[in-house]
Amino acid sequence: MRTDLARRIVLVVALTVLAIPFVIPTVWMIASSVKPLAEIFQSPPTLFTSSPTFEAYAEAFRFQPFARQYVNSVYIAVVVTVITLVVSSMAGYAFARIRFPGSNALFLVVLVGLLVPSEVTIVPLFQMFTEAGMVNTHWPLILVTALAAPCVLATFIMRQFFIALPGELEEAARLDGLGRPAIWARIALPLAKPALSAVTILTFLASWNLYLEPTVYLTSPELFTLPQALTRFTDAYGGEMWNTQLAAATMTVVPVLIVFVIAQRQFVEGLAHAGLKG
Repeated sequence: MRTDLARRIVLVVALTVLAIPFVIPTVWMIASSVKPLAEIFQSPPTLFTSSPTFEAYAEAFRFQPFARQYVNSVYIAVVVTVITLVVSSMAGYAFARIRFPGSNALFLVVLVGLLVPSEVTIVPLFQMFTEAGMVNTHWPLILVTALAAPCVLATFIMRQFFIALPGELEEAARLDGLGRPAIWARIALPLAKPALSAVTILTFLASWNLYLEPTVYLTSPELFTLPQALTRFTDAYGGEMWNTQLAAATMTVVPVLIVFVIAQRQFVEGLAHAGLKG
């Protein structure tokens, strides 16, 4: 018992030290977002201010249509996540439970999509969406994100989870007269909540943090998403509006951190199930 306690203490200390480079910048960002501009880079530096102000938060909404841009990111991320959940769960179930000629080869081809960076396909995709009249709309962001690398990774996670399900469940469902679609919807999906949680978080974050594609496809500030909007907080002379940008970044990051903290157990469990069988 003493050995186990010592190992736990060492593990907690090691994880705490490893977390410092990630936690300190986040805490500094949140604390500096309520500082007066003159205190952000004062010397010697201070972490917290004695005179907090929320003027930077109000300025973030006055400077550009930040509320509209926030809504854009939310609804695009939600739509992309829903599409990815449906497509990846169906594809993952098919690859895991339905045997057909060339299934392994086809799945390998799907996985190759993870090796292709978005910078390689951005030019031909831009030409395609230009000809379709979709540039400066949200359609490219929804279609590219929902059917690109995040969806491929989600399909892999769902396949690995469905492989681990006992075959007796399908046999019992077939005896009850259920077909493939009904087994997927009524048997497989309810049992795949951990994997679905992991896919939801990964897909939502991938869409939420998307920067290259919005920069290429969008030109109107009203259509911008949050990563693109954060780069536009500059004054008339091109200087950075540090307190306003930190306030906007805080409003962008904190909600996602809260969601992750709440769902982290399901997220870890879903990723753990993804590595059970190959």
